[in-house]
Amino acid sequence: MILHHIQTSPSRDSALKLCLRYACKEDAILLSSDGVNALLLRQWAMALSPFKLMVLKDDVIARGLSERLKNVMLIDYNEFVAQSLLHDKVITW
Repeated sequence: MILHHIQTSPSRDSALKLCLRYACKEDAILLSSDGVNALLLRQWAMALSPFKLMVLKDDVIARGLSERLKNVMLIDYNEFVAQSLLHDKVITW
C-alpha cells in the first residue's frame, strides 16, 4: 500500500497525471497545497474517485474551498503523519 502525496496543481505540472498512471486501487492519494485545486475540475475529480482520497484541511481552508470540498475526507497534519506510518511507502510527486 502506497500513500501518493500530490502538492501541485495539475495545471502547473504532470505530477497528478503520473501518479494516476502508477497508482493501484489499494493505494491512497493525499492532496495538499495547490494539489487540492485538482478537485475543482471534474476531469480530475472523476479520475481520483476510485482511490481512497484525503485532502489536508488547512490547505482547503486557506484556499476558501471548505464549502466546495465538503464531501471530501479532510485530514489534519496529525492524521497525515498517521497515514504515512500506516502505508508501506509514501511517494511525493
